[in-house]
Amino acid sequence: MRKTSETNVSLSLLLDGSGRAEVECGIPFFEHMLTLFCSHGCFDIVLKAEGDLEVDAHHLVEDIGLVLGQAFDDALGDRAGIKRYGSIILPMDEALVLVAADFSGRPYLVFDLPLAAARLGSFDTELVEDFLQAFVSRARCTLHVKLLNGRNTHHKIEALFKALGRALDEASRRDERVRGIPSTKGIL
Repeated sequence: MRKTSETNVSLSLLLDGSGRAEVECGIPFFEHMLTLFCSHGCFDIVLKAEGDLEVDAHHLVEDIGLVLGQAFDDALGDRAGIKRYGSIILPMDEALVLVAADFSGRPYLVFDLPLAAARLGSFDTELVEDFLQAFVSRARCTLHVKLLNGRNTHHKIEALFKALGRALDEASRRDERVRGIPSTKGIL
């Protein structure tokens, strides 16, 4: 949960879910992307968020990223027994996107996904990177996003959110072979 003078975000997350998403934030394109993220990651999310959309969507999208990242960090706990890493190359028509994640405890985002269209409907496409930056800061993960091919901005972003769900699902999964923290340092 996050409540500021600009936003009010409430979110519950189940990592080992069925892909069910109840998303209400007043930004239709972003709601669609979060639903795809849940479906492909098999995460169950209930998100209710409101913000100063009359100004623009930046505050709300960024705060949703912060709250979602914190929910992942909380759900992973000390991260003992998880795979830690997850990656995928995912196609969406002509778009091909690589997403690689590491629940390393070190927030870092590499975002190499050029988006030609500045807006999709009422959604500013530059907010995709802002959302991911907020997410990694609170999830304490390293995330690489790279466009390998693509022309259509909608397809690029859709491929990204589907790939993000699948990569985070893989990285957050338990691996019975992993004893304790998945690091030779003994801490993440």
